[in-house]
Formats: sequence, structure tokens, C-alpha cells
Amino acid sequence: MDKRTKILDNYSARVFKNRKDHIVELEDAADPQSIAANSRAIPGVMTNRGCCYAGCKGVVLGPLKDVVTITHGPIGCGFYTWGTRRNKAKAGDDGKNFIEYSFSTDMQEPDIVFGGEKKLKQAITEAVEIFKPACIMICSTCPVGLIGDDIHAVATWTEETYKIKCVAYSCEGYKGVSQSAGHHIANNSLMKYVIGTGDKAPTQKFSVNILGEYNIGGDGWETSRILKRIGYEVISVFTGDGSYEEIKNAHTANLNLVQCHRSINYIAEMMKTKYGIDWIKVNFIGVDETVRSLREMAAYFDDADLTARTEAVIADELANIADDMAYYKSKLQGKKAGLFCGGSRSHHYQNLLADLGVETVVAGYEFAHRDDYEGREVIPTIKTDADSKNIEEMTVTPDEKHFRLLLSKEKFEQLAKAIDLEAYAGMIKDMGNGTVVVDDFNHYETEQLIELFKPDVFYSGVKDKYVIQKIGVVSRQLHSYDYSGPYAGFKGAVNFARDTTMGVSTPAWNYVTPPWRTVPTLEGKIGGEE
Repeated sequence: MDKRTKILDNYSARVFKNRKDHIVELEDAADPQSIAANSRAIPGVMTNRGCCYAGCKGVVLGPLKDVVTITHGPIGCGFYTWGTRRNKAKAGDDGKNFIEYSFSTDMQEPDIVFGGEKKLKQAITEAVEIFKPACIMICSTCPVGLIGDDIHAVATWTEETYKIKCVAYSCEGYKGVSQSAGHHIANNSLMKYVIGTGDKAPTQKFSVNILGEYNIGGDGWETSRILKRIGYEVISVFTGDGSYEEIKNAHTANLNLVQCHRSINYIAEMMKTKYGIDWIKVNFIGVDETVRSLREMAAYFDDADLTARTEAVIADELANIADDMAYYKSKLQGKKAGLFCGGSRSHHYQNLLADLGVETVVAGYEFAHRDDYEGREVIPTIKTDADSKNIEEMTVTPDEKHFRLLLSKEKFEQLAKAIDLEAYAGMIKDMGNGTVVVDDFNHYETEQLIELFKPDVFYSGVKDKYVIQKIGVVSRQLHSYDYSGPYAGFKGAVNFARDTTMGVSTPAWNYVTPPWRTVPTLEGKIGGEE
């Protein structure tokens, strides 16, 4: 019995039918492999997914430091998307940093019955008077969509009354099948109402936007440090330590760098159509991948001085971490890991683990689409189901004032053969033979995979971290880094290696015996027994 069959063996016929195409055992990872993704999880199964609102407010909009982002809904929704992410941000010149606050209208039962628009207006009035923000964003939760509060009308009222930008997002949690729908909604409105509204021009020759970087544990700061050292001007970051004022000017950059493909590829595509800005798929997680990304950026701009500075910085950074990385690799060589995260992290961290001699034996995503697994070439074959059709598909056209092409068509086509220019090959092609890829994994499957593969360390999220550790396997969660980080770039690789080495070298979890292993938690009799 192969590994995939063992995982599915105890499922009922209905669950088996649903899950069988979401689990793939790779026989030849280099060959095209198809997997089911971006479909509804089975009700009752302990999925690790979040909701549409969590993807919009919690992931994309939440890190904006100069925006008062108000959750219109129950307080639990607002607190969850604020308290579980470690998006670091430094106050701007005005001293404001609003991500330290959780803003919510705290809807109660009377608001559900009689409507919450009046309460939302009052919350906005208080926010303006107390914080004086340049921008307010409103994110709706499930009750708002059900009772019909018109948050877009309230946004218009805000702009007319207080003369500030106000953007409303209809990101009710039940839309789509996961937080991926919320990413899409956030991307659409940022593109529609924010990007392109500024007029501040770059001050340096080479300028970039970093897309899909949320500055967990300071990742974005480390990436920006390296880029600035080479000589790039970072116009804006979407959205870790990012700001409304910076994103307004994103259209002035020369190149977009896409870190998290799933959460931000919509903006990258729309900016290419509207402003002519090319994008490349980068990965600043892992030493080899950081080097690759920097060299591909230099290849894009094709400037001798920039290329020379890139190589000089790479050489210096590598020299600074060489001893540490060699030491940690000696401790981790030959270990096995499991990876289940959101975004593109399950792919990104495989490269960093490979730098340390660790094999990824099983991996998957919470909310990926097929192209995140199989590569962007499959996008034309993906069928749009009913759950995806309620997410607006924006159509943009070239901007008459700001559209420009940095590369000719011929140069673009030539360069696309050499680097990841507007391309992403997906995770599966980097997985090894005999490994297993699982989409929308659940707690039961996690237990089965640990039993089958016996990984030394399991990287995942907070929802299953303690389930894994109760099994006796150390778990590092990659959604907030367990209060560590940064893990990006060269210095971040050392931090990750140190934390992983500490984890696998700690025998504490081997001594854990769950009480249900020795004492039954449920007792009963089969009918007819004496």
C-alpha cells in the first residue's frame, strides 16, 4: 500500500472521494503532476484554513502602519487578525504607527438586528478625532454581509465629511473557500483606489516594489537592507512595514519583485497591464535563493556597475555567515522536515532547508491554487467554480499618463528564457521523488503523515503546532516565527538555522505522553453486551 493510500484508507467513501485528488505522491517530480486545490474544505474536518476576511484584513491590509483599518463586525474577528500576526513596523516621520491598535466596531446583537452603519460612522468619527489618519479602510465580516450594511456608502460619506481617503472592502468571511479570496479582494481595491494616486518620483536609477512581503519577524527589513546596500530604491512594500503614502507611488517603480505569489500576483499582473511594470518571482528565503534572486534582478537591469555591486555584496554577505551556516549544517545534515504553511512559504523554506542539508519529505499549502503547486503554465486550464465567481475580476487598461515599458518585446522574450520573468514554476517541481504533497491538510492527515515519514521537525501554523508536539515532534510555526526572526536573507538564514538546531536538539517532546495514550478518555459498551 503506497503512502497516499495509507493516508486515505480510514476515510469514509464521501470524504475519500473529496480528498483523493488533494493528495499526490510524487513518482517523478520533474514530470507534470496535477493536484486539486482552491475548493471548499469538508465541513467538520479540522482544516487549518482561515476565511476571506482573514486574508483581506489580517494578511494584506493589516500591516499598513499609517492606515486605520476598522473591522466592522464582532470583536473576535478584529482581535484574531490583529493578535496572531507579527507584522513589525516602525513609525514614520509623523510618529504614527496604527498597527499597534486593533480597531473594531464590536458589533452586538442589537447591531445585527437594527443595522450597524450608525455605529460604523461613530467609530470613524472617533478614529479621525483621535488618530487623524490620512486613510481609513473598512473590512466587513460575515454578519455585515448577511444584514446588508452598506460599507461603501459609509466610505463615501467619510471622504465627503472628513476629506480623507476611505476604502471599503466587502470581504465577508464566507466568500470564496479560504483566505485566498480575501487576498484577491484586497489586491483589487488597492489597485482601484490607491496605487497610482501619488506623484512622488524615484530618486535613484534602479527602483523596485517588494510585493507579498509582510515583514513577519522583520523579514522585510532584512530584504530591504540588502537591496539598499546594492543600490536599489525600495519605493513600497506590500505591505509589511508598508504605508498608504508609499503605495500611492508604487506605479513609479522600475520593477516589481513578487515574494508571496499567491497573495499578490493579482497586483503584479494588473500593474504590468496598466503601467507596463514587469515582475519577477523572487525568493529571499534561503541563501542560494537569495543569491539567485539578486542576480536575476541585476540581469533584468543589465547594468555593469549594478552587477558588480550585486556580486560584491553577495560575496561579503556570504563570507559573514559562512562559519555559522557550516556549523548548523553539521548539526542538521540528514534530518527530515514537513512543511505546511500558507502563501508560498512551504516552497520557499524547502530551499533554505536544503541549504542546511535537510530533506523536505512532505509539504503542502492551506489555501493555494493549482498554479502555486504546478506552475503558472496551468492557469489557462483552471476552471472557475461558483465559489470563485463572487470575487470581482478586475479589468485594467494601459494608463495613458504612466504606462511605459523598460524592456523591448524582443529583450523581454530573450530574458524570460534565462530568469523567472513573469513566471513561477510552482512547488511540485522542487519536491523529491517519493515525497507527498497535500493541499488543505487537516489534523488527521498531519498525524498520518508524521507516522509515515517520521520527520525530525515539522514547520506549520499555530492551529496545529501543539497537535504536532503532543505527538512528540518539534514544531516551528512559520506564520509568526514563534517570536523569532527575521528568517529572510543571509542573516535570516542563520537565525532560522539556529532556531531549527535548538528545536531538533531538544529532547523534551520525546518525553511527552498524551494522557489518552494511557487512560481512555471515552468509555462505552456495544449494544447487546452483558
